[in-house]
Amino acid sequence: MSGQITGGTLYLVSTPIGNLGDITLRALEVLRGVDLVAAEDTRTTGNLLRHHGIEQRLVSYHSHNEARRAGWLKDQLLAGRSVALTADAGTPGVSDPAYAVVREALAAGVPVVPVPGASALLSALVVSGLPTDRFVFEGFLPVKKGRRARFERLREETRTAVIYESPFRVERTLREILEMVGDRPAALAREITKKFEEVRRGRVSALLDGVRQKPPKGECVIVLAGAGFGPERGPETAPGEDNDAEEEDGDGRG
Repeated sequence: MSGQITGGTLYLVSTPIGNLGDITLRALEVLRGVDLVAAEDTRTTGNLLRHHGIEQRLVSYHSHNEARRAGWLKDQLLAGRSVALTADAGTPGVSDPAYAVVREALAAGVPVVPVPGASALLSALVVSGLPTDRFVFEGFLPVKKGRRARFERLREETRTAVIYESPFRVERTLREILEMVGDRPAALAREITKKFEEVRRGRVSALLDGVRQKPPKGECVIVLAGAGFGPERGPETAPGEDNDAEEEDGDGRG
């Protein structure tokens, strides 16, 4: 192991959200040096490791096996092994099952170390043109139970809100925001850091019209102005950012 890797430690390693070059030198060192890598998607992490010439033991850790795997990973850590945990994309623990193993590790007295990097949440927020000094992260909204209540709370929320959404539900979510929260300034980002990266800006009604005319592909991030946001009109799409070229499917969380 590398001299900077400590046995019996859980490393939360942020990985690219699209562009494979968006990974830190420290993250690569940790991925090379740990005893094993627990990945939400072993194919995605495997491709990343091969891209950087890293040979490593990979095990799966995802929402379908988290109850069983979290305990197993805790046992590995207590036995003195170092473990790197990676999400499908972005930062582990943000809208993915890493939370459970972090809780198990902390309860057992295992050190948990962040290895920061790419984040779809922060990337979308800073390019939205909306206030960044105070914001709230909503993650993926409930599909059924509790969904209306979340929108009702957003109606009163004064901070900028960041929401993750599937391309298959983004039209519904924008429609419900318009109906239950209001026609606020907003931004819709997708394919962040990828070839067909796109950021659409405007009122929710304009974004909804755009989605109906040109459905997005790839995971989306909605950034919504808080209640009482000053400008009468929201920021508009910057020249050249609405890419009409052929698009690719993709995932960009974390």
